[in-house]
Parts: sequence; C-alpha cells; structure tokens
Amino acid sequence: MQGPSRVLTALAVVALGWSAAVSAQTAAAPAVPATAAPAPVAATAPAPVPGGIQSQNIFEVKPDASADPNYTKQSNAERAKVQPGNNAPMWRQVGAGVSGYSSLPKSEAPEAGNLIQPFVQYPGSRLTNAGEAWRQVRNNWIIPYGGSLFLIVVLAIAIFYFTRGSIKTHGADTGRKIERFTPFERAAHWSNAIAFCILAISGLVMAFGKFFLLPVMGLTLFGWLSYVLKTAHNFAGPLFAVSLVIVFFTFLRDNWPQKGDLQWLAKGGGLISGDEPASHRFNAGEKLIFWGGVFFLGIIVVASGLVLDKLIPGLIYERGTMQVAHMIHAVATVLMMCLFLGHIYLGTIGMQGAYKAMRTGYVDEAWARDHHAYWYEDIQAGKIPTQRSEPETPGRPVQV
Repeated sequence: MQGPSRVLTALAVVALGWSAAVSAQTAAAPAVPATAAPAPVAATAPAPVPGGIQSQNIFEVKPDASADPNYTKQSNAERAKVQPGNNAPMWRQVGAGVSGYSSLPKSEAPEAGNLIQPFVQYPGSRLTNAGEAWRQVRNNWIIPYGGSLFLIVVLAIAIFYFTRGSIKTHGADTGRKIERFTPFERAAHWSNAIAFCILAISGLVMAFGKFFLLPVMGLTLFGWLSYVLKTAHNFAGPLFAVSLVIVFFTFLRDNWPQKGDLQWLAKGGGLISGDEPASHRFNAGEKLIFWGGVFFLGIIVVASGLVLDKLIPGLIYERGTMQVAHMIHAVATVLMMCLFLGHIYLGTIGMQGAYKAMRTGYVDEAWARDHHAYWYEDIQAGKIPTQRSEPETPGRPVQV
C-alpha cells in the first residue's frame, strides 16, 4: 500500500506547484483586450463643423447676467459670451425697424434689408409694429363696420322700395319732350358709371368675398376670380379718375346752391310725404351726391387709388405709405358706395322715367314739371333751351 500512496502524493504536489506558477504568471502579465483595435489613420481633411450651438457647459452659462447694468446695451456678440444662444439684441434691432445693408437703390427697393416696421399706433389699433397695426385696423374696423354699413344701406333701400314703391309721375305724359342730357353728358356719365360698377364689384369681392364666396366656390375658383377682378380693378381705376374729372366739370354749372334747396332738404325730398318740393335741374339731394361723393370723396378715392397703383411719379412707395393709403381708400370707397347706392336706386327703379332720361337724354314735359319745377319754369320762360344739342333722330318732337 505504500507504493501507490507515494505515487498519489507526488502527483498532488506537482499539480499544486504547476497551478501556483500559472497564477503568478497571469498576475504579472499586463491586461490585453480581447480584440485589438486598429491604429488610427490620420484624416485627409477636417470634418465640417455643424452650425449653431452643439453643446454648452451649464456652468459656463450665467443666468444672472441680466443683473449687469449694461445688460440691455449689449451687442449680440457680447450677449453670446454670457448667454450663448440668446439673440435678443439682434431681434430687438429688427423689431425697432433697423435696416441692414442693401446694394439695391432706394428708388427701387426703399425698404430692402428692413424686416419689421417700427412701432406705430393707427386709429383703432394698439401700439405695435406698423404691419400688425394695419392688420388690426383692417380686420377689426374696416371689414366688419364697413360691411355692416353697406348691408344696412342695401336693406334700407330694399325696405323703402317694397313699402313705398317707385316714385311715380303725377299725371299722364304730354308727348312733348325736353332734352335733359346731351350726348356728351350721357357719355361722360355712363363712362364713369361703368368704371364705378367695375371698381365697386371687384372691391367688394376682394374685401368680403372670402366670407360669402369662398365657402361656395372653393379656393381655386375664388383665387382665379379674385385675380381677374383685381386686374380689372387696377385698369378701371384710372378710367374712373379721368371720367370723374370730366363729370365734375360737365355738371358743375347746375350743381351750385340755388333757391329751394334748403326747403327740399327740410322736407326730405318728399320721399315720405310723396309731395316733392320744387327744384332746379338738379335737386338738393343730387347736389349733395355731387359735392360729397363726386368731389370730396372722389378726390380722396382717386388720390389714394393712384398711390396704391403706384402711378404718382416721384413718390417712394414704402410699406407705411401703402398701408395708410389703403386704409384711407377703403374707408372713402365704402362711404362712396353707400352714397351712390341711393343715387343708383333713384336713377333706376326708384323713380319712374329717371333711367330713360339718362339712356335717351329726353324726359316728358310732365316729368320735368313734376320733379324739377324750377327747371321747367326756366325752360318755359326761354332761359334754357328745350333742345341743347342736335337731334339724334330726324323728326323727333323737341319743342314744348
């Protein structure tokens, strides 16, 4: 038994010694990674650095930098040193209307480099930049109140017509005609009237069309319609301006204040009582339309429209100029349309024989005596000729 025991003891001693040797060698050797990484290769070109702030040490940002007395006077570069990413100085300059550099001539691009207009306060707006102030005036005042005024006038005329009807001529026609308007007067009037209708319809669609046409027609068709009407508006504007001047000087002589005008106004033209006061060739109501609509509002509408069309030479068309011109133009045109609606009503369905007078130029003697008694008396007295132009049709009865 001693032989095998000695052999086992020797094998155990050898195994223990080998294990200790291996452990010592492993502890002494440096650690080697399982997979050796390849040696780095030098880049041929530097990688592009992305713009903007990529990272920022929170300890480098100074949240209390605003305590500096010169904080509000810092430039954008100075602000970036204490609060990276805070571009308030730059945007403060933009909001204040500071323009950047531009090589474009001022006559062609007067506001090149200027993003936001300076602060203003238009009537009816808050103190804000001019673009926003104009938007507030247009959307909060001109559109709702202008549209309401126009609808009120239309509704009032409709109620008057369906309750009172058109104004009739008392008595039967005599068959004897008086020339009320010469061919030149009618041509001037119809040129102005047609241009006015084009401007009024296109203006109403451009201002209010998105509320009552866009939901029905859809965006594409309404866009085309607005573009066509805007183009027609721009072309009809100068025609309206020229014809308005011709109309003014053509009918100026008979629109000066005369006897009976105050009485006509005091009685409201007899629209309610049915007894129309005597008047000359044009009554006081027509004279109010002439001086208030053709002259006063006409000057404002034409002048502001020429600015919007950029037809005034030498004027620098800045955004502020166009905004003020638009607000004036919109208010004046709404008032003009409301004023002329009454004239259009009385000149068409509101008074019997009125439309025929402007279409043919002639009225019956009974019509003249009924609606313009003083004018008829002057014709009877020979102060005004019955026929002021060459008869358009040979043999037309023109003598009273």
